[in-house]
Amino acid sequence: MSLKTTCLTYFVAIFAVLLASRHVIDPNSSPLKHIVDLSLATTSSVPSNIISYLIPNHIGRHHKKKDNGTIGSICDDFPRGFPPPDPNTTSYLCVDRNGCCNFTLVQAAVDAAPAVSQKRTIIWINNGLYYEKILIPKNKPNITFQGQGYESTAIAWNDTANSSHGTFYSGSVQVYADNFVAKNISFMNVAPIPNPGDFGAQAVAIRISGDQAAFLGCGFFGAQDTLHDDRGRHYFKDCYVQGSIDFIFGNGRSLYENCQLISMANPVPPGSRNVNGAVTAHGRASKDNNTGFAFVNCFIGGTGRVWLGRAWRPFSRVVFVNTTMADIIAPEGWNDFNDPTRDQTIFFGEYNCSGAGANMTMRAPFVQKLNDTQASTFRNVSFIDGGDWLQHNIN
Repeated sequence: MSLKTTCLTYFVAIFAVLLASRHVIDPNSSPLKHIVDLSLATTSSVPSNIISYLIPNHIGRHHKKKDNGTIGSICDDFPRGFPPPDPNTTSYLCVDRNGCCNFTLVQAAVDAAPAVSQKRTIIWINNGLYYEKILIPKNKPNITFQGQGYESTAIAWNDTANSSHGTFYSGSVQVYADNFVAKNISFMNVAPIPNPGDFGAQAVAIRISGDQAAFLGCGFFGAQDTLHDDRGRHYFKDCYVQGSIDFIFGNGRSLYENCQLISMANPVPPGSRNVNGAVTAHGRASKDNNTGFAFVNCFIGGTGRVWLGRAWRPFSRVVFVNTTMADIIAPEGWNDFNDPTRDQTIFFGEYNCSGAGANMTMRAPFVQKLNDTQASTFRNVSFIDGGDWLQHNIN
């Protein structure tokens, strides 16, 4: 399948899900439309050619007509004086696909960031789709990706478990370093959308394996295994996560606040009991692991009939607090990975949730209806020891 066909299929699905959610974004007026237009403008299926098309090598060849009829540079509207001078605690690198600042590739900016630095490096990424696979190695801590809005700035690639020798390595962006921050940017995997059960079709948008990471106003777009919340303490606020099967998975200890979790699983016929998706699959393997996913003040919507979570490992731990759930949630709510021996060790809990999908009358017997004391463990940043690191990282 060509990139053009893949992106068309992918973004049509995005818009279908967005329109099905309570927070509708009009594709004709949304900044996300510019990413779509840019993707569909590319006809080559060879990644190197795509990158060359999206990221011109010489800005002098690229001009635009001004309102007064004169010809100017495409960079005329680029913010003046950017990047700013580096203060003592921060360094700035700038990425623009048209060549209007330091770098045209995000990976090139990551490579230029200092190793083992206590100083934060802010990589400012201009509007556009950056079609490249990104790796932030463990020796590059304290990096921030600063986009211009999750609907207008995106990093995308199309690896699958098959093409990358395993789900864990399929991520369009892979973060192994500590203290990573992302603001106002999307991470996408634009591999073809798989059917449930397709072998090797898992396609990760981002893998987060470093400690003390934060994501503010970010988007995560994919289908199966979109967001690999692998390990470490992580914070997500005001984010949009789209997927179908296990689309937030891993063994992280993470707090999701005010996030939209949107299923793009296929619609099911009225009255059908079929389940064709799951929001989470947590990988806690031992009672001694202090890990888990906590979702607070979130919204779950979209299409299909899905579980809130599957017990990927025997001690899987996931809770939803003050979350609005649409009617896509299956009445039983959760799945023990079809292994009843896990029912005594998993921790799946709900507290003060609302919406048609939050009715706990028919929940599976191993699901806990949390009381105030139990819920308090998960309700704020203390769950991820955020008082020790969060404000320092995001300021």
